[in-house]
Amino acid sequence: MERKPAGKWREIERKFLVAGAFKPEAGEPVRMVQGYLSSLPERTVRVRICGERALLTVKGKPEKSGLERFEWEKEISVPEASALLALCEPGIIEKWRYPVDVNGFVYEVDEFLGENEGLVIAELELEDETVAFQKPAWLGKEVTGDSRYYNASLIHTPFKKWNK
Repeated sequence: MERKPAGKWREIERKFLVAGAFKPEAGEPVRMVQGYLSSLPERTVRVRICGERALLTVKGKPEKSGLERFEWEKEISVPEASALLALCEPGIIEKWRYPVDVNGFVYEVDEFLGENEGLVIAELELEDETVAFQKPAWLGKEVTGDSRYYNASLIHTPFKKWNK
């Protein structure tokens, strides 16, 4: 999982539904479990265990386009994260994350489990909003800025409960 250099406290990210077979191109997946100490739209505070690592992340409210927002992240120990997960709001997110390299761009494809099973989203972090990138054949509709697809929203309204 790629992390931003220290001091770079913004995230520019595009989100897409996955509409095809991505796994033949994917690297080794990592199991993730995450919860939210705060899921307010103005700021989220997330605790995540990803494989043998754990992270505490604070995100600000997305800008109008939904592409950019403040992000601060700190690695913590897995025991610390486990203790914090016990304090989180109801609705723990579980998923497999697959890295998929497409011409030097790494898509992070999340295959959700539990109450969000059936949802598969690809995220692509960019250095700049104007960066051109190739869309692989398995990439579907763009959902950047659609708050229903934010993990912090999925704890309250899981994918299985959506009226599709």
